[in-house]
Amino acid sequence: MSGTPSDVERIKAGSRHLRGTLERSLEDRLTGAIAEDDAQLSKFHGIYQQDDRDVRSERRRQRLEPAYSFMIRARVPGGVCTPGQWLAMDELARTHANGTLRLTTRQAFQFHGVIKTRLRATIRGINECLLDTLAACGDVNRNVMAGVNPWRSVLHARVAELAREVSAHLTPATGAYHEIWLDGEKLESDRDESGRDESGRDESDRDEQEPIYGTTYLPRKFKMGLVVPPENDIDVYSQDLGFIAIEEEGELAGFNVVVGGGMGASHGEPDTWPRLGDVIGYCRPEQVIAVSEAVVTTQRDFGDRTNRKHARLKYTIEDRGVDWFRGEVERRAGLELAPARPFRFTTTGDRYGWVEGDDGLWHRTLFIENGRIADREPVSLLTALREVAALGRGRFILTPNQNVTLSGLDDGDRDRVSDILRRHGVDGAGSPSALRSHSLACVGLPTCALAMAESERYLPDLVGRLEERLAAHGLEGEPIVIRMTGCPNGCARPYLAEIGLVGKAPGRYNLYLGAGFSGDRLNRLHRENIDEETILAELDGLFARYAAERDGAERFGDFLVRAGVIRAVTSGPDFRADEGKVA
Repeated sequence: MSGTPSDVERIKAGSRHLRGTLERSLEDRLTGAIAEDDAQLSKFHGIYQQDDRDVRSERRRQRLEPAYSFMIRARVPGGVCTPGQWLAMDELARTHANGTLRLTTRQAFQFHGVIKTRLRATIRGINECLLDTLAACGDVNRNVMAGVNPWRSVLHARVAELAREVSAHLTPATGAYHEIWLDGEKLESDRDESGRDESGRDESDRDEQEPIYGTTYLPRKFKMGLVVPPENDIDVYSQDLGFIAIEEEGELAGFNVVVGGGMGASHGEPDTWPRLGDVIGYCRPEQVIAVSEAVVTTQRDFGDRTNRKHARLKYTIEDRGVDWFRGEVERRAGLELAPARPFRFTTTGDRYGWVEGDDGLWHRTLFIENGRIADREPVSLLTALREVAALGRGRFILTPNQNVTLSGLDDGDRDRVSDILRRHGVDGAGSPSALRSHSLACVGLPTCALAMAESERYLPDLVGRLEERLAAHGLEGEPIVIRMTGCPNGCARPYLAEIGLVGKAPGRYNLYLGAGFSGDRLNRLHRENIDEETILAELDGLFARYAAERDGAERFGDFLVRAGVIRAVTSGPDFRADEGKVA
């Protein structure tokens, strides 16, 4: 689009491939913050500058600068983590962060509360265990998601392998990350015997090339993932680019390609909305990387660089059309997408408890409320998982639902793990309710700069009150997807929840209802800017109707649409159709 590029475009263009003045900012001991432009660039390195809003007013009264700290996000393609990597993450959280680990809705780790003087040590520690933070945030392809647990079957394993391959292919080529955070050291795989990188340039050479991203990278963040039906655990329709695995006789035949999903929106801005991705065709496994690069470069060249609220791929496709986009991707990839093949999703949730895989090994998924791993009486979850990791057996799989799967364990391992979990109160805490086990929340207050209301700290209490109302109507065993975010940006994918709560102000939320249980339909605004008492009263009445009027095993979201409580959303713009008409 024509027009003046946004300020972020200016920052990227002048950044010398994401270097900016980050090194100078890190050396400035007069402040706990980094320079404003560097705060934008730091996102590409997996870092967000934050401050504790719980103490902001008091610090202002004392004429102190905000209590700055940083969130660091580590990429984990497909969520697959070794026991050694888990132990390293645990140690870094206790040494340099706030003593907790957080699992994200994109199968990644987050550290919170890292002060500026500990940034380098934390990132160095992450890299030493062969993970990284490069491209965990920023206007690039972020952590590549994959259907949980590659050890469940041969098909799952191949999908996880492709997630790692496409993640590596789409990682930015800049040397800035290693120069700034690792004292100029390049990874061994980047060097030849002369000490030069594989292109022949030495480390002081700034004349770099970004063959996929160019000098200004993408117009906005980009998210992708691969999923294995019938579980839609990655919420594939929310991704900028998704691949739906198609199975033939137990083997991976190929993928249906989904483009143009996205959850972000802004309150009061009708031209912003969440969107479900469109299935545009089918490709073979060996074509995944070519299709991925073609989608990314098409968005690079045609995405809106003037208005960041209109810069995601979903708006590019909405403006130019799905047929145009498919043709451009086929031209760039040098292939023709075949017609999409049949598939079916049944759920977006995780399967808890012990499950035996095709290989005879055992896999145990643990519920981690809102992804926060900590020792909180009576449950020592952080310590328990540290002891499990110290066994050195199997893998840890981070799930898109903020949980963790302990994977690839034999009978003896299973017994030892069960004993550890029992001793630390993890197994003694009881199973989460059907509602709680389908809940997600973003971090929200006090650290997220965009948060307008509580989320992670509040949702557990609200779920407890809703559990009481469900039980009163005989619905305590009914799985209902509930998600909460502190702002409308959609990090916990609230617009794909049967009950979505999006922060509007402290203690007040917009209530969205009617999404599909399997993640194939958006919800719609039902009540605007309401408090807890109103939320509980509204949902209690709907639970009563659901118990009395549901059709067999009908899901809650489907009932709300059938009963006329909510009109089904058929497109992104249609999501906004009833705004201003609700109480």
